[in-house]
Amino acid sequence: MARLSGNLVGSVASIGCSDHYCYWKHWPCLFPQHGPGRKHERPIVLTTWQQEIVDAHPWPLIRGLIQSDGCRAINRVTVRGVRYEYPRYFFANESAGILAIMGDALDRVGVAWRHNRPNSISIAKRAAVAALDEHVGPKR
Repeated sequence: MARLSGNLVGSVASIGCSDHYCYWKHWPCLFPQHGPGRKHERPIVLTTWQQEIVDAHPWPLIRGLIQSDGCRAINRVTVRGVRYEYPRYFFANESAGILAIMGDALDRVGVAWRHNRPNSISIAKRAAVAALDEHVGPKR
């Protein structure tokens, strides 16, 4: 951040995380997704340089999105009197752009997914859940 902006970088440590900050009026030029108004009311798309990074390394993006707006849950269903339980992941966001970014990243790594609601992605197939378990891990 200091190299890009030429400004001082600060940080505040908390339990389990740290907040790093740097004030610079040109951050929106690098990250145009950040802007005025609600994120689900404006287009959210990756810039070319961001898309190149996601194309090369999709798992860190998937991990970050699940850790911020997702969860792993045990789905319990009863079919013809027989009870089944299986793990699945959910990712919910009101922004169609963010949902599309997540869907594209999941497609890139071969993880099967579907929309279970207009604002939510469900990952329930055994192989897909196993891949997320391996690469995402428990929520922190």
